[in-house]
Amino acid sequence: MGKAKFRYNPETLSYEKVERSALEKLLRGLIFIAPTFTLSIVFGFFLANRLDSPKEKRLKAELGEMHLIVEEFSKRLSNIDLAVEQIKQRDEELYRSAFGAKAFPEELRKMGIGGSDRYKELRKKSNADLLIATAKKLDEIEGKLYAQSISFTDLVNLAKEREVYLANLPAIQPVRNKDLKRIASGFGWRIDPVYGTKQMHWGLDFTADVGTEIYATGGGVVELVKKIALGYGKEVVINHCFVLKTRYSHLHEFKVKEWD
Repeated sequence: MGKAKFRYNPETLSYEKVERSALEKLLRGLIFIAPTFTLSIVFGFFLANRLDSPKEKRLKAELGEMHLIVEEFSKRLSNIDLAVEQIKQRDEELYRSAFGAKAFPEELRKMGIGGSDRYKELRKKSNADLLIATAKKLDEIEGKLYAQSISFTDLVNLAKEREVYLANLPAIQPVRNKDLKRIASGFGWRIDPVYGTKQMHWGLDFTADVGTEIYATGGGVVELVKKIALGYGKEVVINHCFVLKTRYSHLHEFKVKEWD
């Protein structure tokens, strides 16, 4: 209990006890507890910022785990990027070389993914730098894979054309060996058997018995079936595509018609 205070009264020439009002008592109480209250607030603020709650600790642990996971993904993307580069090298040095194809346009390989600020939302995240770097690497690999798919589509089309070309390429003789008597005349300059002068012979003469089957030397379409009195006599012309044609002349009879 606080000490009582007295005030001197000159009228009564005596000391009178000072009685405090309720408001004064309240103010004195507030003044007394204010430092303690202030220190409590400061200490509480300090603890709130320095010491994590269980939930905050859990979130920080999860954030650390996510950081490690993203780093691992980034490393795996680097390995994928290396594999894509190796595929690109094989494409240029092996596949396209084998088909005699032109190099795939480098500007198509480097084409990017559109968007003025594709990573705007990522900039708001924690670990933004790592997330953006990983996203950029992923976009780059995606662009390379898309370009490579286009390149492979070109190669598939070239392979199909080459398959047709090889199937149609004249590569066998028109008479079976068991039916062949001899090759009467080869390709090149010779003495013409009719005129007795030196002339260019633009073909090969195969001799065989009348009625021997004549085979097309490669796949194609019968473009011409013709009979003339002189020169080639009865002849068939086959279009093998790719600007290749073969002529079969001096035939005994026809068993084909045009566009067979």
